[in-house]
Order: sequence, then C-alpha cells, then structure tokens
Amino acid sequence: MASVSGAAASAAEINLQTRMSLLKSGSGAGCNRLASSRNLSGFSHETTSRRRAGYPGRGVLSVKLMKIKEKNQIVDSASVDGLPGVDNIISSIEFHPSDYSSGVETSDTRRKTKIVCTIGPSTNTREMIWKLAEAGMNVARLNMSHGDHASHQKTIDLVKEYNAQFEDKVVAIMLDTKGPEVRSGDVPQPILLKEGQEFNFTIQRGVSTENTVSVNYDDFVNDVEVGDTLLVDGGMMSLAVKSKTKDLVKCEVIDGGELKSRRHLNVRGKSATLPSITEKDWEDIKFGVDNKVDFYAVSFVKDAKVVHELKDYLKCCNADIHVIVKIESADSILNLHSIISASDGAMVARGDLGAELPIEEVPLLQEEIIRRCHSMQKPVIVATNMLESMINHPTPTRAEVSDIAIAVREGADAVMLSGETAHGKYPLKAVKVMHTVALRTESSLPDKTTIHSFSLQAHVGHDIKNHMSAMFAFHATTMANTLRTPIVVFTRTGSMAVLLSHYRPSATIFAFTNEERIKQRLALYQGVLPIYMQLSDDAEETFSRALNLLLNKNLLKAGEHVTIVQSGRQPIWRQESTHHIQVRKVKG
Repeated sequence: MASVSGAAASAAEINLQTRMSLLKSGSGAGCNRLASSRNLSGFSHETTSRRRAGYPGRGVLSVKLMKIKEKNQIVDSASVDGLPGVDNIISSIEFHPSDYSSGVETSDTRRKTKIVCTIGPSTNTREMIWKLAEAGMNVARLNMSHGDHASHQKTIDLVKEYNAQFEDKVVAIMLDTKGPEVRSGDVPQPILLKEGQEFNFTIQRGVSTENTVSVNYDDFVNDVEVGDTLLVDGGMMSLAVKSKTKDLVKCEVIDGGELKSRRHLNVRGKSATLPSITEKDWEDIKFGVDNKVDFYAVSFVKDAKVVHELKDYLKCCNADIHVIVKIESADSILNLHSIISASDGAMVARGDLGAELPIEEVPLLQEEIIRRCHSMQKPVIVATNMLESMINHPTPTRAEVSDIAIAVREGADAVMLSGETAHGKYPLKAVKVMHTVALRTESSLPDKTTIHSFSLQAHVGHDIKNHMSAMFAFHATTMANTLRTPIVVFTRTGSMAVLLSHYRPSATIFAFTNEERIKQRLALYQGVLPIYMQLSDDAEETFSRALNLLLNKNLLKAGEHVTIVQSGRQPIWRQESTHHIQVRKVKG
C-alpha cells in the first residue's frame, strides 16, 4: 500500500516500474497489453464532445497503470516478489479536462520558437542587449567573421551581466566561426560590374583595379574550372569562368552589380578544398573555451570527422560547449546524416547553401534538415535572409513573414537574425516582428503528440534507461496537451527537458535546474523556459518553491494545473527504477 502525498492540493501521481513488462486495461473493453518497449499507447484520449471552450473537447484520459486517487487517499498497488502483479493492477482513472479548468484562464501564451540575434555595431551596447533580450532574444550570436576578440569579449560580459540578474530569464551565447571562406580583396571604392564585361580574380595579394581583384585563397585557381559559375555575395552577382592561368581566373559577368570589399565567393555545385576549421577558427574556439560560451556554430562542415575533432579538443579542455553544425555546402548535404549524428544540433545556413546548390533545392533541403534533426532529437536553427529587408526598412516584406511562419510550422527550434540586428537600422523592430509572427503561427499549430506516436524503440535502441525517459516524455506531453497544462520538470543534465521539447507540448516546459550551464543551454530548445533554482533534498519543499516562483513571476495563475515530471537519466528524489508524472493544482 502507498499513498499519494504532497503540499499542493489535488495531486495525482503516476508511478511506473521500469521492470513492468505487461499492463492490462481494466476498462472492460478488452485487454490492452503493453510489451515494455513496443506498444506505447499508455494513454488514450477519447473526445466525446466540445462543450467546454479552451479544450478540444470533454476528453477522457485513461491512464493504464494503477489506481490513483486524490491526495491523502490510498493507492492500491499490490505486487508479488517486488514486481507489479498484472491482475492486481486496477488500471484506469478518468481525468476530465473540465475538472482541471476551474474557470481559470491559462497564462501560457509564451512564444516557443527561439530567436537568435547576431550582435554587431547596431546592438553591442548594454542598453541594446537589454532591449533585445526583453524584446525576445534567446541566443546572442557572435559572428567571428567580423570584429575582434576585444569587441566580442565586451558582448560576452554584457550578456553574462544580464543573465546574473534573473532566475527566469537567460540569453545563451553562440560563437559562430568564420570558416574557410573564399573572399575577394579590399577595394578602395565599389567596382561596378556590367553584364558581358570581362573581369578577373587573382591569387596575388593587394590587387584592385577596374577589371581585376585579389582573392584570399591560394588554391582558388586550382578549384575552379572553365565553365564554372562564380557567385558573388551569395548570388547577388554571377560570372562565368572563361579561362585561367597559374595565378588568374578570367571571367565574363553574367549578372552585374557593385563589387565591394571582402565579398564572399562560391563556385556553383562545388565546395572549396580548404579545411573546415582554419587556424583563425582554432584561435576563436580557444577564445570561446576561455569565456565558457554555450554553443559553437561551425561553418562549412564537410564531414563528421570535423565534428569529432572539435569535440575531442573540447574534451581535452574539459569544456562543456555544444557543437552546432552549419549545413551550407554541397559536401555537407552528401554527408548530412553522419554530420548531424556527430553534432549537438544543426543550422540551416541558406545563404551559402543556395549559392553552392540550385536555389530551388533550398526549401526542400530546409525541410529535410529539420526532419532529420527531429528524428535524432537535435535542435535546429533556420538562418539567413529571414528579415533581410528590415536592415534598411522598418517593416518586412510579406514573403519574409511567410518565411518565418514556414520555419515555425516545419518545427524549427529557432530562427535567426543576422545583419538585421548586427548592423541594421531597426534591430528591435526586427526582433519584435519575428516574435509576433512566430507566436501567431504557433497558436494555429495542432498538438504534436499524435504526430510523434511512433515506436520509441527506433530512437533509443535497447537502452532501457533512455527508453523509459523517452516514453515518459511522450506520455507527459500527451497528458499536458489533454489537460491543457504547462509542464514542470527538474533537471541537472537537461536531458528530460530536451526530450520534452522534442515531443512539442502545446504549453511551456518550465525546466528548473541548479546548473547555470544547463539553464543557458536550454535557452535554445523550443518551448523550454529554463529557470535557475537550488534543488533541496526535500522534493515537496522544492515543488512548493518552484510553483511559488512561477506564481510570483506571473508565469502561472492560482487555480491553474501543472504537469510535473520526475524522470530522466539521473534520478532526483526517486528510486532509479521509478518514474513519476503528477498533475497538481496551483494554490495562491
């Protein structure tokens, strides 16, 4: 015999033993058997009517685990030799969503898709970083292609100062490496290229004339062939290669424009033979280690070996920094699965991707990269040109608004602003547009639980620990979506919060952690609101403090219900073989 106890009223708790291999429904409608790693329909949601506003219907949630009663009442859980006796499990309890509404309006109207902002001359002051954070910035990106370590150090210090002031607000730091970019040299003033004109690129340094400029890559002549198409600035201008000498590539302008200093050069359908991580990149990576940034965004990753090399280096430095691979080259598409598998997440860097590959392939590749990241439970960022017009204009184009909405609908964890916030005229307006479009789009999305109701075995193999955590994340999401409650999870490693994010619950995931690094890292994950709080040895005392903090921060309202999850790789206040889901009413 066991009792459900807790400081909050109306607590319902579900306990699963990991050794339970067979569960039987007592509903009288037949026997629903669950082999522990195959059939995961532990909950069934039967919509019977649509009487109550705010819910999809007056649903019945059947929890096929054990008899559960209200707080301070007895739970019958007979067992034999430490294992639950199937015939002794009274398997269902009916939760009516109307019982959990209490006429209380939900407070959960928070944006779930995260926003990455590039910090530059327009935004690198204390005032602007504070304003960006309040407007919706979740991750501050340091673009190592511009600025120096001193300017980036200033940004890091300001972001850390902001984070130190709040328990429930955080901005993560992402260091984006320059990578092996092929760029044109400096020109004293823009060179006007006209269609049909002959124009040359030379590997000799310091050349700048009306018809010839330098490039920064010694093997440029060897990498290009006659007939190749050169793209300047991501395709803003294009040239056809007509001939070449030992140090000169002669071209004819196809699409003209103004050639300015240090413009990016691509060859359509080819990747440069440069290493993915250059000497400058290693210096910048060391700078990131010293400053304990949260993420690296690694440019022009061609294969998984690059990721393993970086992770080995970070391990030697004892640096807890996650690696986000930028998918932006023809080679990266060929090795997509192995690259994402080796990484901690991916960025769809559409600028160079659309330069090296046919531009009509980019939307399909974006969808495929997002899908693959979801299948591997890795976060994914959609980047480049999302609000490009807002660099110079106070309102976006309608196509840009649709672009954001599509990324949200496809399931991106985050969307990114580059020049819009780095050097644009309207950085705050750009963030606000991204925030409102993402929020409005999210409000129209269906619950994702049914979309993810596939065999979890495909994700976790035969690892029973991971299997149980994934199963509980899925079922907690089902319960929270049915009852329209936010989720509260306590985590030291972030693993359960990440799993919950993967299943995309409709409401916010409040992730309480006593690790600052985990709080900052979780800032990237869709739907997760990380909160720093010390976790005491007393579970009920910690639950009470957590709920009071949410009330005091106006993140919850008295009378709402929350779904509390106790699961994950490291047990907190529970035996390792037991996992818990609770539904609690928040008292004022």
